[in-house]
Amino acid sequence: MELFWILLLSRVYALAWGQGVYAPANAQIVHSGAACNVKDDNISERIYTIKEGDTLVLQCIVKGHPRPQVRWTKTAGSASDKFQETSIYNETLRIEGIQRVQGGRYYCKADNGVGVAAIKSIRVDVQYLDTPVLTVHQTISDVRGSYYQEKTVFLRCTVNSNPPARFIWKRGNMLIEQSKDNGVDIYEPLYTQGETKVLKLKNLRPKDFADYTCQVSVRNVCNIEDKSVTFRLTNATAPPMIRLSVNDTVTVDPGQDVLLTCEVTAGFPQPKVTWSRYPGSLPLSALVRGTTLNLRAVTPTDAGFYNCTAVNNVGNPARKNINLVVRTMSNLTFQITPDSNKDSETIQMGRDLKLSCHVDATPQDKVNYTWYKNGAPVFTSESLILLRSDPDMAPGTSSLEIVDMKFRDLATYSCVANFPGSRVPELRVDVNISQNSVSPPVLSVPPGGQVVSVREGGNAELVCLVGDGKPRPPILWSRTEKDLLMPSGTAMVETPDGRLRLRNVSRDMMGMYRCQTAPYNGLNIKRRETQVQLNVQYPPILDPVSQDVRSRNYQMVTLRCTVQRSNPPRITEIRWFRNGDLMRMPMPDPKETPELKFKLEPTNNGSYECRVSNNVGMSTCTFNVSAKPYNAEFYYDTPNPVRILKGNNYSYNLQWTQKDPEATDRIIGYWINVRKNKQNLLSRQTDLKGKEPEKGVLLSYTIPDLRIPLSYEVRLAPITTYSTGDYVSRIIQYSEPYTYPRPSDHVCGFEDERICGFSQDRSDVFDWTRQNHLTQNPKRSANTGPETDRSGTKEGYYMYIEASRPRVQGDNARLLSPLYNVSSVRGPKGSGRVPYCVSFYYHMKGKHIGTLNVLLRVRSIASVDSVLWTKSGHQGPDWKKAFFDISPSGPFQIVFEGIRGPSFEGDIAIDDVSITIGKCKQENTVANAGKTVLIGGSHSLPLASWLTFGLSCLLSLLYR
Repeated sequence: MELFWILLLSRVYALAWGQGVYAPANAQIVHSGAACNVKDDNISERIYTIKEGDTLVLQCIVKGHPRPQVRWTKTAGSASDKFQETSIYNETLRIEGIQRVQGGRYYCKADNGVGVAAIKSIRVDVQYLDTPVLTVHQTISDVRGSYYQEKTVFLRCTVNSNPPARFIWKRGNMLIEQSKDNGVDIYEPLYTQGETKVLKLKNLRPKDFADYTCQVSVRNVCNIEDKSVTFRLTNATAPPMIRLSVNDTVTVDPGQDVLLTCEVTAGFPQPKVTWSRYPGSLPLSALVRGTTLNLRAVTPTDAGFYNCTAVNNVGNPARKNINLVVRTMSNLTFQITPDSNKDSETIQMGRDLKLSCHVDATPQDKVNYTWYKNGAPVFTSESLILLRSDPDMAPGTSSLEIVDMKFRDLATYSCVANFPGSRVPELRVDVNISQNSVSPPVLSVPPGGQVVSVREGGNAELVCLVGDGKPRPPILWSRTEKDLLMPSGTAMVETPDGRLRLRNVSRDMMGMYRCQTAPYNGLNIKRRETQVQLNVQYPPILDPVSQDVRSRNYQMVTLRCTVQRSNPPRITEIRWFRNGDLMRMPMPDPKETPELKFKLEPTNNGSYECRVSNNVGMSTCTFNVSAKPYNAEFYYDTPNPVRILKGNNYSYNLQWTQKDPEATDRIIGYWINVRKNKQNLLSRQTDLKGKEPEKGVLLSYTIPDLRIPLSYEVRLAPITTYSTGDYVSRIIQYSEPYTYPRPSDHVCGFEDERICGFSQDRSDVFDWTRQNHLTQNPKRSANTGPETDRSGTKEGYYMYIEASRPRVQGDNARLLSPLYNVSSVRGPKGSGRVPYCVSFYYHMKGKHIGTLNVLLRVRSIASVDSVLWTKSGHQGPDWKKAFFDISPSGPFQIVFEGIRGPSFEGDIAIDDVSITIGKCKQENTVANAGKTVLIGGSHSLPLASWLTFGLSCLLSLLYR
């Protein structure tokens, strides 16, 4: 009774007040799409089973006020696994063509800033069945007679599947059963990858040479069909063997063609040959023809290991590798090492001197070094020692040691590196050794260059000068802070002239940089080094960057702009602007936090800027100061917001709360706009009649005369004495309520996807389809089915059966109503069973129309279906109405059964179904009006019908 008065008053008053509704988020995961099933396991975890390749659709249904934000995340399989880096911010998670690696636990997190966030999860189990792989392995025991009679063969069948597969072995078309054949053994081996079953043929018999089939099945879960593989075992069955046309390592020059042939020397069935490369894939220029691999004009990037594999599923695959080496040579460097035993850094007569030469090459060990003195070849002697590979240097380095240096040793020495017999060009470096040509370097920073200052975003140059050094070595740059990389992303950068050039400098580049001499292309002595500091200057960093400030008019407002960092730190200027115009006021003290205080009035609302400058630039704090009220917050959890009106219309109970209503001037009302296709249908100002909104308290307004089943955009803005707030918008949609019958229940027009709680019967052949004029197939049969729903609107939906292929005559589709619990409804005192009126519209146009049956299903110990109404054949092009009374003896459902006729022009449709308490009102337009069906007893006689009708009328008058 209380609920009745609440509903009544809410319809009388357009604007009503509710209770505080701020509530933490609540979430629930629901599914749609192509799920095989959803179940709960023994630890109360929801499991969603889906076939690989189907579409996963999970929806996070949220409640709470304000409206919670939804975030989807995933783990690989257990809660201990880390979340993926990517998240999806949407209430619906949709994955097209889901793959097995996408299985795991999905989390829906809903948060609205009130209380603790709600987190729900569901485990997605992706079901799949790969094609099995059958391999044959054979062993040979001691020869005691015929060779093949002593051979044992193992047929190994392996498959990847979820859930685990069941294996069936067949010889020919006959099922192999271990209990009926002593010559076979079927078992599951240990330590195998994937699921494996082995068929062991012990001591081969003549009948064992046959076709063997391994069939795997997941018992049709998710409609996954069985798969199989067949192998023919003969006395010629043998594993593959191959032979390569080249050696294990092939070394070539760039630009050469390489031809690799993999010859199959044994194996039956005929092995299949494939080529692969490691690392990476085959080059784009590679051409594979049968067992031959042709590489055209190879480059250094084509180098690597090329693998030939032959497979015929007998024994192990045959594999052979070829290492392709492409010759390269670059970066020839030299070093001059004074007598290391004397800690010398200069060339001195009578002491030893070593000249070293290194080139980066592939293959490194095939490089040939030749030394020349003044153009003549150098050979090992008492005073000159040649080292092909110097153990004291990097691998692949050649050295020339000058023992007890004399004046005759002062000369120009040349080092030449090449590949003998190769077309790769040789590299040469010359080193002049004289008393004046070699001296240790001196590293310095030019005056004023110890600290380099640059504005953020500009370019900088760090300089280290090499003076008095012969030969002049390169300069290596690095960061002094440990683990910090250079801006290029490397640990060290080489510069030939000692100048490090940095572009688009950012503040994270600021710090100390180390420059030092390289140990090559110069004297190999203790490194010289120095440091240069990079100082990156940037404008002040302020807080807040932008802030929305709301206040009542004629109250004091304080705006504060805090300087967090600045380089240089000295603030040179602080200025305040309003709406772009400079505010004339005394210059603030740069050493204090910029602050502005003023009284807010209707004339000084607007945008305020605090512009803070240093010697580099300016930054701004922006304050949008207003007495404009905050936005309204739509309430999405309104129960049963839709009310059905006459004339195929409905009303919508719109509810909302006001954010921080006391922060600004008093709110006196709201503007409400209703739009369709961006055109205003309603624009109205509500009046709060002197009441002020309270935080968390619901406001509501009933929007009338909306057209079923259309959706609308609603815009809402608060109003104060001085201003109007910003509009917020939402979409309202028509939805049909459904519960057990009550006097307030109305017609179900199937206008939303819930179809009023109706469901498809699983025991029928096919399903009813929800459709409107806009979703009709343009290629549908023209002479059957309705053009629109019963109301004649293109947007209106109805339910119909499609009679086209693959349907055949006699196929039936059943649509079940919700279960109505008659025990919760009482009839008038003294009356018997409570009567119900079943009413609906039907459309049966077409020369192949079958039958439409309406049945009553009463739930008891066993459900019983009784035919209440039936119609067959063509009934004309229009919608027609049918209704009848029922008096069920227990909980019941109404079943609409459509039966396909002899051909495709037989679509049957229904619309506007209602099941209400009380008898149907008599209408002359329907032939069977007034028919009463008593379920569980005998049919009422006409006299009894009149008595029942009269008693109902009398009771109706009494209750009034």
